[in-house]
Amino acid sequence: MEARYKILPDRMPPISTEKMTDAQKKVAADIIAGPRGRVEGPYWPIIRSPGLADGLQKVGEYYRYRCALDRKLNEMAALMAARLWTQQFEWDVHILQALDAGMSTEVANAIAEGRRPPKMSEDEAVLYDFVTEVLATRGASDTTYAATVAKFGESGVVDILGIVGYYATLAMIMNVARTPLLEGRPHPLVPLPVQLGQLEGSPTRGR
Repeated sequence: MEARYKILPDRMPPISTEKMTDAQKKVAADIIAGPRGRVEGPYWPIIRSPGLADGLQKVGEYYRYRCALDRKLNEMAALMAARLWTQQFEWDVHILQALDAGMSTEVANAIAEGRRPPKMSEDEAVLYDFVTEVLATRGASDTTYAATVAKFGESGVVDILGIVGYYATLAMIMNVARTPLLEGRPHPLVPLPVQLGQLEGSPTRGR
């Protein structure tokens, strides 16, 4: 069956330096000077609001480079947010980081398909159940909250919520901006509920 869809154009593409405002140039310089080393992906649309970009990039820097939560679990929470919003760029960037940090392809594929992974480590299961319940009910039951605090502490609970919130914010912005994937890579996620087959991409980039 012939595919009858197309990738729509980027609404908020990169801005050349000469067209940036002074505030945008300052934020871009701060991002480039930090651990990211360049402006890309979500920060091209976000830089349209330099005040927001300045604050968000510092939040993102904390979660990507300084957060005490185990890297695999950090990436798992990011992928769950990306899956919720079917955010292709976000998933494409974070899937390899998650796999390199120790997430199994079975867990990654299950999240991509919108189902509970059958074989998770204890910490993955606690995080998955907590995030799933929060996204479904907009809160957490005493039982789920207690289990999550017992595993990660109160600081871990707040970090998990912050990660999901941060990547949900980026996802909304990129979905509206239609931010393209790096290097023209194929989209890794199919929309939920699944009604289309995967033509090119793979949720785990072929791993």
